[in-house]
Amino acid sequence: MQNTSIDPRRRLALKLTAGSIAATVLQGCGGAQASGSTAPATVQDAVAQFAALAPSTSGVILQSHAASGGWIASHHADQQLFVGSAVKTFILAQFLRDKEISPDTTSENAQVPVNDDVRSPGSPVFVNLSGTTPYRSVLEAMITHSDNTATDIALAKAQPARVRALIREAGLTRTRIPDSTRKLFSYLAGAPSGNDLGWAGMQALDKGGLPGLTSRTDVINDQQSMLSSASDMVNWYRDSLAGKYFQKAETLVEYKRIQAMADAIWMTIPPEVPAFGKGGSIDWEGFHCLSFPGQMMVQGTPVGFCFILNWMGGPSSVERAPEFIAAIAKVLNHAISALTH
Repeated sequence: MQNTSIDPRRRLALKLTAGSIAATVLQGCGGAQASGSTAPATVQDAVAQFAALAPSTSGVILQSHAASGGWIASHHADQQLFVGSAVKTFILAQFLRDKEISPDTTSENAQVPVNDDVRSPGSPVFVNLSGTTPYRSVLEAMITHSDNTATDIALAKAQPARVRALIREAGLTRTRIPDSTRKLFSYLAGAPSGNDLGWAGMQALDKGGLPGLTSRTDVINDQQSMLSSASDMVNWYRDSLAGKYFQKAETLVEYKRIQAMADAIWMTIPPEVPAFGKGGSIDWEGFHCLSFPGQMMVQGTPVGFCFILNWMGGPSSVERAPEFIAAIAKVLNHAISALTH
């Protein structure tokens, strides 16, 4: 839960820092996968309060996947929004899938270089470190601390094309990932899509910009972005945590182990409730995002959730973090109460 060292007007913090969201609640919306009966009134009210923070640019789903018939509350479930580092779950999954297929070439124990060739803003673990580290530490830093250097190392190994193939396999039509976090930042800074301004360029950006480049404001775009919808993310966690995309039981165990390390979990969910997820955020040229998708297990019942807030102008993601966390915690606690009483 930290920000990068980038200038506050262009903060590239692509991890959860917390905040709050908005809108009216539509029960049982969101396509074929968002099926179920109406959620309890207390849950509906809490979702409506969250949604009311940004009625037109928020997306939320809370869905009980009970075997005997679940329930759902949602708002703009299918709207494509910026979700930031929430997309790192797909990189983790593809890396672990590759390990299943080629354990000799994709090992969590293998050492990988950490240096300026791969360094990226928003890296609380690796920003000042050089040398080598095992891929296991890379994956943990990517999810636990949302380290963007770790993310680019893992994504380079998993390969963007293969991660995108997994997203297509999962049927997530509104989900997009960049070629790397550094290429995302380079694109937003004004470079052509796919160009990497390098660590020197990132440092120059931190000091006020790069000569000859005009910063973009289209954070939501089809070139380099981190996009999804509430329905995509809830469906992903439902299926991935059930082992649908893994061949081996031990791969699912490792996926769950790392996904349970995300800092947003302990901020919003009681410690006795098992949970998995990954949040995200950004502040760029007046555009802001906070998101937190995942799943919790309430007395054996999977409960999928996704909270997304995008807004223009006004307070930053850091400033809105406390209300974001509080609003999510209220929704999730009402859901837990409804399922345990």
